[in-house]
Amino acid sequence: MNEDDAASTLKRSRASDLARHILPSSGTMIGICATLIGLVKILEGQTGPTYADECGAIIALIFLFSAIFSYLAIRTVIRAQVSHMFERIADLSFLLGLTCIAIVVALWTFEKL
Repeated sequence: MNEDDAASTLKRSRASDLARHILPSSGTMIGICATLIGLVKILEGQTGPTYADECGAIIALIFLFSAIFSYLAIRTVIRAQVSHMFERIADLSFLLGLTCIAIVVALWTFEKL
């Protein structure tokens, strides 16, 4: 195995490292969104209706989008450019989901949602 082959293999393995972390984390965050929705539904009888459950469902879809693109990034590792693009989309959507869930929880805590 020459240096170019080794560098190419290393580059391919590094290309999907982030995607390999995003995929299970996105699945976990979808579960957290489902828990949030359940808690909101339980408390709606006491506190009245809110939009937190609808926001939680939308955020779960953002995390699903992230999981799909991280999976695609892992599966297309042979095509480095495509894999990198999918990984970047997965990364940005994961960060968007994290930001949105933090905002929803903060607003729900202060009863603004």
